[in-house]
Amino acid sequence: APAGLAAAPAAPRGFPGPIELARREARYAPVDLAVDLRGLPPAEREVLARLVEASRILDAVYLRQVWAGNVPLLLALLADRSPLGRARVAYFLRNKGPWDRLAGDAPFVPGVGEKPASGDFYPAGASRAELAAFLAGPERERAAGFFSVLRRAPGGELVVVPYALAYQGELAAAAAALRRGALLTADPALRTFLEARASAFLTDSYRDSDVAWMKLDGPIEPTIGPYEVYEDGWFNLKAAFEAFIGVRVDAETARLARFAAELQGIEDALPIDPALRNPHLGGLAPIRVVDELYAAGDADRGVTTAAYDLPNDEAVVEAMGSKRVMLRNVQRAKFEKVLLPVAAVALAPAQRRLVAFEPFFTHVLMHELVHGLGPHAITVGGVRTTVRARLGDLYSTLEEAKADVGGLFALQRLLDQGKLDPAMARTLYPTYLASAFRSIRFGLTEAHARGTALQLGWLLDAGAVKVRRDGTFSIDPPAAARAIAGLTHEIMTIQGHGDRAAAQALLDRHAVLGPEVRRVLDRLVAVPVDIAPRFVTAEQLVGR
Repeated sequence: APAGLAAAPAAPRGFPGPIELARREARYAPVDLAVDLRGLPPAEREVLARLVEASRILDAVYLRQVWAGNVPLLLALLADRSPLGRARVAYFLRNKGPWDRLAGDAPFVPGVGEKPASGDFYPAGASRAELAAFLAGPERERAAGFFSVLRRAPGGELVVVPYALAYQGELAAAAAALRRGALLTADPALRTFLEARASAFLTDSYRDSDVAWMKLDGPIEPTIGPYEVYEDGWFNLKAAFEAFIGVRVDAETARLARFAAELQGIEDALPIDPALRNPHLGGLAPIRVVDELYAAGDADRGVTTAAYDLPNDEAVVEAMGSKRVMLRNVQRAKFEKVLLPVAAVALAPAQRRLVAFEPFFTHVLMHELVHGLGPHAITVGGVRTTVRARLGDLYSTLEEAKADVGGLFALQRLLDQGKLDPAMARTLYPTYLASAFRSIRFGLTEAHARGTALQLGWLLDAGAVKVRRDGTFSIDPPAAARAIAGLTHEIMTIQGHGDRAAAQALLDRHAVLGPEVRRVLDRLVAVPVDIAPRFVTAEQLVGR
């Protein structure tokens, strides 16, 4: 524990004190994310500063979306200058709230209760059944949209409040920062996006700015707005605000661009009923490799995002495809600080030596590519709907598992076709297995981790992953390839049929941690679970 904490006052019974909170914080390995800006002219560096300014504003919006009590609680914690108070503030900021995201969202501050599964998108005290009925009612189009919250009117009835009104002050300030950036940049595509996204903050009309974002092709790669729906644990409908501000790595972007040309062939080969495949994918599938300069909101809480595939609006994806952004400096840090130490504990000696950065990086890329493949907009009982709407709170878990196994299926296909370095055939599966143990430590309340538990359970049941006498694990690549194809079929078929009951049954059967897995997790207690980025270049641009 840090010096000076041993004599700190004890926390209330059942809640961690400063030493325990410092131990929990140590599960995140600190990493300085430095970005080389020497190739950018001064005006473009100032654009980056304005993007960081807007991102910080949206970080405060995200705090409110997680829980209405977050902001007043943070202010109260900041007033406590004791060692315990300072430790709570640090861990609050890590988790974006008073719940430990690596410990099943257990509270670490007294008096806050359980983390609200529905975030602050719906009225406190409203039942899930009441909300579901309203969301399916006459106002469904407005109520079930990504960019609105539900509130109680004075008479008690539910009403729809658009984000532009609910977060009016913050979004106006963020829009102003984006417009200042638009005036500075010499990149016309970036200017178009920043102006369109600023307008969207004030109108909730995001599709034009999503289209402009898809067309960005310059050195600055900003992703800023409401995107992911993880915080809406009840319905997976409401988008949380986030920001990734990146600087493109040109050589890596050019090297990986060829994967976009393979997507239709991979889609056509998916191990599902041809009726569930997309005969014509969206026209754009840009891939960008960037170094992350700054992250905020849903992009900077708990476990650090390594890559992303956006937008999530099914209409935009169906018409245009989606963009995949790889965060190179984040992935390198995760590999060195977490994945290699995990492999040294969890994998059989002969296989831990095969764990390598290239298959890790490439599988993360293919994970993001596969998010755009398979069923999205579907028809069930003659009604046009989406996989997201049909699967509800199970959607994110199944979608993350789909991207993992579908990505591995795709890489195996490219290996079989001679389109990847043959050396990856030896390193791919051991690296995947090590990464599974890395991801499963995020806690089974987190979609990626539960999706990983599903994969590991499936592979163990299929005999593709085996437990050795010394407690380490090994993977049989040919058996794993067959099992991965089978799980890809199972998940995408469930998605294509919008079968929530089958999704629940699949998770109940396989997303379970057996005793052998738990013993490995126990042995990993001294290994960091993830990284804690310090945005040192962003701090140089705008100050702390």
